[in-house]
Amino acid sequence: MRPPRRQTGGRRLAALAACLGGVLALLLGVAAPASAHAALIRTDPADGSVVQSAPQRVVLTFSEGVLLSADSLRVLDPQGKDVAVGKPQHDSGKDSGSTATVGLRPGIGNGTYTVAWKAVSQDSHPVAGAFTFSVGAASKTSVDLSGAAAAGGGAASTLYGIARYFAYAGFALLVGSAVFLSVCWPRGALLRPMRRIAAGGWATLVAATIALLMLRGPYANGTGLGDAVDPDVMRAVLETRPGAALVSRLLLLAAAAVFLAVLFGSYAKREDPEERADLAWGLGIGGTVVAIGIAATWAMAEHASVGIQRQVAMPVDIVHLLSMAVWLGGLITLLTALFARSTAGTVEPYAVRRFSLIALTAVTTLIGTGTYQAWRQMGSWAAFFDTHYGQLLFIKIWLVCALVGVAWFSRRWTRELGVTPVARPEAVASAVGAPAAASAGTGSGTTSGTRSSTASGTGSGTASGTGSGSDDPARAAQLRRQQDARDSANAKKVRDADPARNRLRRSVLIEVGIAVVLLTVTTMLTGSQPGRAAEEQKDLKAPSAATGGGNATAPTEVVLSIPYDTGGPNGKGTAGLTVSPARSGANEVHLFLSTPAGSSVDVPEVRLQFTLPAKKIGPIDVPLQHLTVGHWTAAGVQLPLPGAWQVAVTVRTSDIDEVTETRNMQVNP
Repeated sequence: MRPPRRQTGGRRLAALAACLGGVLALLLGVAAPASAHAALIRTDPADGSVVQSAPQRVVLTFSEGVLLSADSLRVLDPQGKDVAVGKPQHDSGKDSGSTATVGLRPGIGNGTYTVAWKAVSQDSHPVAGAFTFSVGAASKTSVDLSGAAAAGGGAASTLYGIARYFAYAGFALLVGSAVFLSVCWPRGALLRPMRRIAAGGWATLVAATIALLMLRGPYANGTGLGDAVDPDVMRAVLETRPGAALVSRLLLLAAAAVFLAVLFGSYAKREDPEERADLAWGLGIGGTVVAIGIAATWAMAEHASVGIQRQVAMPVDIVHLLSMAVWLGGLITLLTALFARSTAGTVEPYAVRRFSLIALTAVTTLIGTGTYQAWRQMGSWAAFFDTHYGQLLFIKIWLVCALVGVAWFSRRWTRELGVTPVARPEAVASAVGAPAAASAGTGSGTTSGTRSSTASGTGSGTASGTGSGSDDPARAAQLRRQQDARDSANAKKVRDADPARNRLRRSVLIEVGIAVVLLTVTTMLTGSQPGRAAEEQKDLKAPSAATGGGNATAPTEVVLSIPYDTGGPNGKGTAGLTVSPARSGANEVHLFLSTPAGSSVDVPEVRLQFTLPAKKIGPIDVPLQHLTVGHWTAAGVQLPLPGAWQVAVTVRTSDIDEVTETRNMQVNP
């Protein structure tokens, strides 16, 4: 026997849902952990370098600003003892927020030192790592950081990522359903399933925001879940920009609750057209302000807040998020209206067509803002294939194309929708839980009909059956269930009478399935290092050779620490010189001046010369460019031959106070 058509369709929909679930699981399974968004591009001393004398401090330079904590920098000697003194702080001068420095204990001995660092980048993602340098010569070290907690990893990272996904989903449901029910189908606000969509989105976003606020501390610090309820950790989170954004979101969600109360209350029940229009204007303005504010809590703490063109990127990101929410949230609301038993026969074609026009506008806006964001975050075509961010963005583009293709079919079925019966007032009242007078009449007719067909050999017939049907509670409950089943069957007949409606239901279901996967990829994108930053990290990071296990390797750069004293006021300090790659040919030079306390200092004049006495080459004057306070640099410095070169650093601290210090350095072939 051939199965009923609706069962075949149900199996197809179940198979489609299973396939989409498999794709979602695959994407989540291959998802890499969140990458560092603030890239470490330079260290002093350099990674793997061997310095001749002990430095007074360690300086790290990042590609963007970072937030430091009391344990952001640890410098461990070969025995694993921390030799750092004081708290980590930013270096003074321009763009000091992108540096991290800590002083070292005076008189540290020779050997290999390990620097373990962690921080939080400006776009709210934690970064961490470690590197080594050696004083005098490389040595064995007992430091083992393999078991150390990594920032942005562990159970807290997994739960944080899940909460971020549900936050996006809740935002989409809240905004999309509110637009659908206030603009496209105001009568739907009377129906319980529609109200549940909006209330569910609001509750999901509230719960996800609270979870993000509690998990922020252990996620950023790489600690256990116990810190989620630690008051000190929570207090520290609230002082950060991500914490302030999450608190602001909670306050805005309180205003969103008032918006939903008015939408489902006085607005949905208002009958007078003029009063309804006035209330609609107030809802539209208030709802728009609240929605923009909630979207801004992402823009102020995510990718849009850092990088190039931030003043343009943040408004564009807000528009992008709102367009996403209107489209995806509206799709889910429409799907509920088409499938839910109490709404399938009541949603009017005009509401579907109106949403189709709004969705087309949202998709167009999404493509425009997404194109700008892709250009801003990628920087080059090569980043599509060379970076994890680019690969995810490539998948997202294909998913958007597939979604637009399915939406084209949905729009086609929307234009072919027939005129469906308008729901009777008692049907709407029944859907929202109010008693309907017609149900009682239908039930009594059903009772007598059922009695006459089921009575067997009773002489009294109708009177007997009627008394039995009205006095027996079990019988009455059975009759009500039968009537509900008939009403449901009639509703399905009305729903399935229009072929275009059936095709629309299937196409919207496919759209929602693709949208779920698309939202997953989007969440993963926000947790990955942008392609432009990854490419800049490759270009800017100085080449280095790691030192490990006590086996010294030839340094790829030379780092010298040269104390000086001009004899005048504030004339003492240290000149830190870095020459990379310390080979014959072009080299990059960095010169840092610092006070005995370790802070950067500027002087009226500083000069640098290189001489190779064995070959009678030099002195070669190096034109230095002043970058920030206490930092000079020069690129393309030509050291034509390998050998033992002499470095002369001249520091002038006043009109008459000047000194020249010389050191030797080895330049490799």
